[in-house]
Amino acid sequence: MPAISSQKPYRVGRSKTGLGLFATKPIKKGTRIVRYFGPILDSRIPAHDEIENKYLFELNGRWTIDGSVRKNLARYINHSCRPNAESDVRPRERKVFIRAIRNIEPGDEINYDYGTDYFKAYLKPIGCKCDSCEKKRKKLRAEARAERAKVKAGTERKAKKAGAKSASKAAKKKKLNGHAVAKPNGRARA
Repeated sequence: MPAISSQKPYRVGRSKTGLGLFATKPIKKGTRIVRYFGPILDSRIPAHDEIENKYLFELNGRWTIDGSVRKNLARYINHSCRPNAESDVRPRERKVFIRAIRNIEPGDEINYDYGTDYFKAYLKPIGCKCDSCEKKRKKLRAEARAERAKVKAGTERKAKKAGAKSASKAAKKKKLNGHAVAKPNGRARA
């Protein structure tokens, strides 16, 4: 793990999804946090186009940054569907900065939205692990449990009611010499 200067407003730490980048100082909205850097790859060069790793940051159709170098601390920033930062892409300069889109408190994990292509390729098959998706799944599970309990209680009520009706019908039938005597209207009589 690379050494981090105390001047930096972030640190690398353990996250729910592996390693993450966490704020060590308050970061104000609009502040540049860190630069995403690494070798610049040209998609027109076949050897560059064949490189596959999770740290590729596409600038445009031609240029891509390979952020897998160890000194690139921005590679530790995880995805979130409700992020507190965003990428500021500058394709002409071939640079990417991560910028805060809201105030970030010390201890908060810094995260940004990776985009639709990355989400579909890597995150959707395993399920997004960001806080907002976890809360949404937890809420849906709780609602499903409540619905199952409601249906079960309704079924039990109906069964109990049906059992009570049949018991009351049986009690109303009076038997004479072991046989029920029926009136013309279908009711048993004594």
